[in-house]
Amino acid sequence: MLLSFEQLEVEYFRMLNGIVEPMVRFGFGSPGLFPVGAIVLETKGRRTGRPSSVPLMAARARDFVLVSTVRRGSHWFRNLSAQPDVRYWLGGQETKARAFTIRNGSVIGDDPPESARCIVELLRTHSTIFGTGFAILIPSGAEC
Repeated sequence: MLLSFEQLEVEYFRMLNGIVEPMVRFGFGSPGLFPVGAIVLETKGRRTGRPSSVPLMAARARDFVLVSTVRRGSHWFRNLSAQPDVRYWLGGQETKARAFTIRNGSVIGDDPPESARCIVELLRTHSTIFGTGFAILIPSGAEC
């Protein structure tokens, strides 16, 4: 049976994530000296409610973590937009957070706190021009 390009892409990333995720969860490749690196993001399925995790490239900005997608069909992004309470692993540490998502220049769901407004405006502009989606992860208890 031949797989479509989309099916091949899904299977490729599933295999790659299975290899990369345990290392990133342990702390390999996390932002440290440089503000950009890898995290593992765990979301809840928007339909199933089951946890799902994915390694992603992320950037640290103050107390926030920024992640992005250029793929319109990214399930983790759609799950995050529907269920914004998440967990992520950075530097081998688990952190609970609230996500604020931006797609096509619009904030999806709740408005982010005042301390994130400058970042939101920059990301909205980029999202409008390039059609990318962004999420700002704000750790629970972070001073916003």
